[in-house]
Amino acid sequence: MHDLSWMHQALLLLAAVVVAVPIFTRLKLGAVLAYLVAGALLGPTALALVEHSEQQAQVAELGVVLLMFLVGLELSPARLWLMRRAVFGMGAAQFVLTTLVLSILALLAGFDWKTALVAGGALSLSSTAIGVQLLAERKQIGDPHGRNSLGILLFQDLAAIPALAVIPLLGAAAGPDAGFSWLGFGKAIASVAAVVVFGRYLVRPLFRIAAQSKSVEVFSAATLFVALGTAWITGLAGLSMALGAFLAGILLADSEYRHEVESHLEPFKGLLLGLFFLSVGMSVDWLLVLANWLQVLLGVVLLVLVKGAILVLLGRLLARMAKRDSLRMAAYISQGGEFAFVLLALAAQTGVMPASERDLLSASIVLSMAVTPILVILVERWTVHLDATQSRQYDEVPEHEHPRVVIAGFGRVGQIVGRVLRASRIPFLALEQSVEQVELSRRFGSLIYYGDPSRPETLRAARLEHAEVFVLAMDNPDESVRIAKLVKRLYPHVKILARARNRRHVFGLWEAEVDVVTRETFHSSLKMARRTLSLLGMDEDRAGLRVERFRQHDESILKAQFQMRNDEAQMIQSTREALVELQQIFEADEVDQAESDVVASRSTM
Repeated sequence: MHDLSWMHQALLLLAAVVVAVPIFTRLKLGAVLAYLVAGALLGPTALALVEHSEQQAQVAELGVVLLMFLVGLELSPARLWLMRRAVFGMGAAQFVLTTLVLSILALLAGFDWKTALVAGGALSLSSTAIGVQLLAERKQIGDPHGRNSLGILLFQDLAAIPALAVIPLLGAAAGPDAGFSWLGFGKAIASVAAVVVFGRYLVRPLFRIAAQSKSVEVFSAATLFVALGTAWITGLAGLSMALGAFLAGILLADSEYRHEVESHLEPFKGLLLGLFFLSVGMSVDWLLVLANWLQVLLGVVLLVLVKGAILVLLGRLLARMAKRDSLRMAAYISQGGEFAFVLLALAAQTGVMPASERDLLSASIVLSMAVTPILVILVERWTVHLDATQSRQYDEVPEHEHPRVVIAGFGRVGQIVGRVLRASRIPFLALEQSVEQVELSRRFGSLIYYGDPSRPETLRAARLEHAEVFVLAMDNPDESVRIAKLVKRLYPHVKILARARNRRHVFGLWEAEVDVVTRETFHSSLKMARRTLSLLGMDEDRAGLRVERFRQHDESILKAQFQMRNDEAQMIQSTREALVELQQIFEADEVDQAESDVVASRSTM
């Protein structure tokens, strides 16, 4: 008879995920907290429906490995070089300062100096899995707080390695061979070199062979082999397996197989990372927490507050980040980390730390992980309010500026307009509400000012009354319509050229009597459609004619639908009729083309 206990536990975990994740996502609490809560409830010290085994935790660790491999794919070597200050500047400062402060607090709490030092070092480490996952969910890894968070996490992974060598030196139970090992150090360097060589010279030929096989299974197997193989190499040397996978990802970031690799790894990463968070939740000893709830709660509060305060301080002083970005960074990585469990376990094993103190610290770390998603939500909401009440004053435009064009919004659309004007030696002035965008554009020599174009005094300061054209390149449709109405009322002689996101946005701008409205993706989409028809074998001239027919028809329909914009049923009916009409136009073109071909063939006979 087969032992189906593992199947029973797997079904319970899957059921918990299916129930918990949609609920927590709907409440905007995030999937990470759902996994942690589900694991805690099903774990051996709560409902005891699922056992927490060492083998389960090892499998779950693969989720972190795949996550770091995918993060590495997003960072080319050039981008990583740009992060060197975040890794070795911010990262080193955070680790040293946090270890020092937490060690002093542990000494004041009655710990001996060895235990205090290990506790401070272990608690200074943050959770790579939680921090990176939350940043990825919100697509903020490329933001200032995301880049610096990633740099700090990378340094922590590196710092954990010598910590593993130092702890046995402090232990009363350490053997004569404990301590720093030149052999171990050499193995670590050799493993990193092996990953670099493997990634640079062997991986691309491997993927080329897999791609030539035209087998999805072979490519998936090759992808998993590379990600797990590089992790295994660094793991053999005692380094973090996630570090090896991250390095391999970086080496593949510029390869032609990057996007295909991402698509094959994403399902595995999601499942295994979910299992990791479930495993962390199941490791909570609720009996210990309840028996020492005050100590555990105090540990969580001190850990988050101390690390958060240091991160905010470093973000402001070293990284020169805005206040809101420093607060966000603190919210994402002020918790304890997975590697802390390894250091604390080693400390208990070598006699540096009593098992009871290790368990209390571990409980505080797990709970700090659990509160991180909630903390992120609270800080994100607070920073929105902070942005609305920020103390920085809008820039004053010098009186000698007399631009012919004023651009509102200097993002991806406004910048292109500005570059063309600048190359044409046409004086223009740009207004932007993002402090980071203003500072970045100024470094490239653009004439841009920090200001709100929806305020009459800002438009007056920009000398809009002397301008000829107002380019409205704002990304927010509602805001751009409000600005268009304001400009039309205050400066009716100025021509307005506005960027529109969609048809509804077009209607709003037309209501505001904007002179020229350009749909931001319309013309590029027409070009793509024409290229698609050409690749399908259609003659270039016929493809161009068909796309031009579509453009003319769509613009006429758009004007007709503007009159019925407030009647949804009529709009739907109009869209359906327009599709039938367009099909008839294309069919008529095909008949005309066929007749022309017949006439042409007869004339050549």
